This record gives sequence, structure tokens and C-alpha cells, in this order.
Amino acid sequence: MKNAIHVRFYETAWGPLLLGSFGGRLCLCDWWHGRHRSATDHRLQKSLQAAYEERATDVTEAAVRQLDEYFAGQRIAFDLPLLPVGTDFQRAVWSALMQIPYGATCSYGELAARMGRPKAVRAVANANGANPLSVIVPCHRVIGSDNTLTGYGGGLVIKEALLTLEAEVVMKRSRG
Repeated sequence: MKNAIHVRFYETAWGPLLLGSFGGRLCLCDWWHGRHRSATDHRLQKSLQAAYEERATDVTEAAVRQLDEYFAGQRIAFDLPLLPVGTDFQRAVWSALMQIPYGATCSYGELAARMGRPKAVRAVANANGANPLSVIVPCHRVIGSDNTLTGYGGGLVIKEALLTLEAEVVMKRSRG
């Protein structure tokens, strides 16, 4: 393989994220110890016909700056060139995730309905779990229909922390 996905680690309070860029776009932002880690790596490397090479790029450095701002409660939306690698359906789900407002949540069923696929709840949940751009494509904002925290590649502790961070920022901003 001649092509390279340039990767670097980004440390958070909950553990490292692995960031990756390919062709000037961010294709990876995933929890290093996440439960989908190896499947995500395999899908990216196979689809892009590229191997990981540790090296910072302009895109990964921009992601670092924006993640710093996000975790500091100073950024509510990311502005990065993205390369979401997946099936057409997965990319449609990830696009729908981007429409969930900062600080808000919705259920898998609500997300499926928003996509015009109300019976595809399980497929939506699976695509949500395959998201290679965690935090940036906010899969953590999807919860169970009973408002419980369910499934997150980085673990439920991290999911709860991200939702708490966003809720606190929204509350502070509403107070002026």
C-alpha cells in the first residue's frame, strides 16, 4: 500500500482519541480504547487502500484546536473537511447525526423517522455505532427511546460526560 492515512493521538480527560486524515480531509476521530476500534481501522484502511502512518497534518492539527475548544466549552460546531468512509446508508445516518443540535438528544427511533426510515431503527443504531468521526459527528447525542444512555463506542461514561459538557454550556449560554 502506497497511500497513507496520517494519524496522531489526541489526549482527552477520558482517554486518547485517534485522529486521522487522508487527502486533506479528516477521516478518523475515534476513541483509542473504543469497542469498534479494530472494525473502524479495517474499514478505513481497506476502503482507502491505505495504511496508518503516524504524522500530524494541517487537518489533524485543526482538529486538535477545535477539539480543545469543544472540550473547553468554547465550540459548539466543528468546521473541518470530513471524509466519512462507509456505505451510502451509513453516510446518510452520519449526515443526520450532524443535524442534532448541540446539547440536544434524540432516540434511535426518532433519528430513523427523521431519515424517512422509521422501521430501520436497528440499522440506524448499527450505522451510528460504526461512526468513524466520534465527537465531531455527534453520535453521542443519540439515546434510548426511554431516555437512557445506550451504546457508545467510547463507553457510557464518556457519552454521559459529553452530554453533560454540552448541557452545561447550553445552560451557561442561556443565562447570558
